[in-house]
Amino acid sequence: MNSFKIGLASVTFRNKTVLEIVEIAKKAGVDYIEWGADVHVKTAEDAQKAKELCEFNGIKISSYGSYYRVGSCDGVLWEQICKIAQILGAASVRVWLGEKDSEKTSEEEYEVLFADLKSICETAEKYKLFVCPECHDNTFNNNTDAIIKLKNQLNKDNFRTYFQSRYFRFNYDIDRIERTFDFIENVHVSYRDLKREQRFRKKDKNYLDKLLKKLLQMDFKGLVIVEFTKGSKEKNFIKDVKKLKSY
Repeated sequence: MNSFKIGLASVTFRNKTVLEIVEIAKKAGVDYIEWGADVHVKTAEDAQKAKELCEFNGIKISSYGSYYRVGSCDGVLWEQICKIAQILGAASVRVWLGEKDSEKTSEEEYEVLFADLKSICETAEKYKLFVCPECHDNTFNNNTDAIIKLKNQLNKDNFRTYFQSRYFRFNYDIDRIERTFDFIENVHVSYRDLKREQRFRKKDKNYLDKLLKKLLQMDFKGLVIVEFTKGSKEKNFIKDVKKLKSY
């Protein structure tokens, strides 16, 4: 029977220390942590501390949430990010792909975005890292056709993507999984966000379940990473992980 590899995004607990997050992951039976650059791992020293704590507690480090904005063309910053990710032992670096939806990105803006993406992928290759944009609106990775076009034009093996539902369009999400499956690195999920979105429209309570089962049917080998939990509470995170383990 297939099962998910499950991770914890450290941004879920921005008010917790690195040690507390490692302890939560261990208590929940989570094998991987994605460390974020916003609070917990900002420097090489932070990365070394997080790595040592994870190793001591038998937790693996999946990825580094850098928040690098592709198109900013900051090679110096990107090199620092890659060095931190390497110290962590992360396989991938999560980035933001520009600042606009693909439909609103001009040709000139696309050229800048593409040039910076090519550059950071080439730098990441030296560190044996994957570059993986978040799957979000208000970025170029808001649209399946756009990300496939970019992937094909870039032609870099170390460029992959995250998948994350926005809980709006079920058919779109299924199509996205099917058409980008070969280069989905990790999946972000949030049962909290699914419940919150129900305030705005009548929703299928099994929406996320159906997407996750689709991934299982396709034999997804990446991580399903919990990003945010109700009230940022440990007990709710443990419940979310228990639900993921029930598939």
